[in-house]
Amino acid sequence: MKIIHDLAVANPSHPTHIAIGTFDGIHRGHQQLIGTMTETAHQAGHDAAVLTFDPRPGAMLGRSPVAALSTVQERAVLLEELQVDLLVVLRFTAAVAGTSAARFAASLCQSLQMKELWAGPDFALGHRREGNVDYLQKLGRRMGFAMRVVEPLRWKGKVVSSTRIRAALTAGDVAEANGCLGRPYYLAGQVVYGRALGRTLGVPTANLAPPAGRLIPANGVYACTARTERAGSWPAVTNVGVRPTIADDELTVEAHLLDFNGDLYGQQLGLEFVARLRDEQVFPSLNVLVAKMQEDIAQARQILANDEG
Repeated sequence: MKIIHDLAVANPSHPTHIAIGTFDGIHRGHQQLIGTMTETAHQAGHDAAVLTFDPRPGAMLGRSPVAALSTVQERAVLLEELQVDLLVVLRFTAAVAGTSAARFAASLCQSLQMKELWAGPDFALGHRREGNVDYLQKLGRRMGFAMRVVEPLRWKGKVVSSTRIRAALTAGDVAEANGCLGRPYYLAGQVVYGRALGRTLGVPTANLAPPAGRLIPANGVYACTARTERAGSWPAVTNVGVRPTIADDELTVEAHLLDFNGDLYGQQLGLEFVARLRDEQVFPSLNVLVAKMQEDIAQARQILANDEG
């Protein structure tokens, strides 16, 4: 998959089918839309393209900040798995926000040879979202592209959306979030130095520093699969919270990799949140805390072994 940051250098060798959006998390609804678009494009001998913005348009337009389910780099990996040929990552600026729908569509026709624009029924682009589906269908007849509308995917009777996933993770409901994503929620960051308390208790942990603005699941203890930079994948128990038993007040994400003995400092570590084990709790002593941690480890082993099976 080719990645570009400027439409002027696109120069596609084939006409394109394009989907435009943030596509945060690349959830099952995104997968349905982009997967269908990609299959249709390739059957026609065309390329499949996705156009997204960085930073998110809402931040530029003064909306309340929204925690992200994925980074642009993580989205790129998932889009490549969907066999997308071209990813266009445009910087969202005041000038872009003020561009009319007609002018933006014309730039896509010129730079990307756009033949089909794929979107959901609530899609809109251009200044003040003037380019809704009806507008774009009429515009396409004049400019030579077709507007393809894909109905939202429903799971358990409700539309799958990034908003629904954020709400689930904020409540600690990783089963709901993962069902919408079609895979475990993934959070990655650099391993940084902590207080090393886990090591003194016999349960060493890797302290994760996620990128700013990433959504961190609700405080609690989770069974995870840890993806290390150099040592492969390991089952893990992850604590998200402020460690109330030791009177800490700083939010931490700490992962204990089961049976792992190595140094991860400074490396990238990714955590796939498979299941929630329990809420964060206050314990009367460190001995009681350690006993509970051993129970968490045993429960996580069983869950992750069954999940792998």
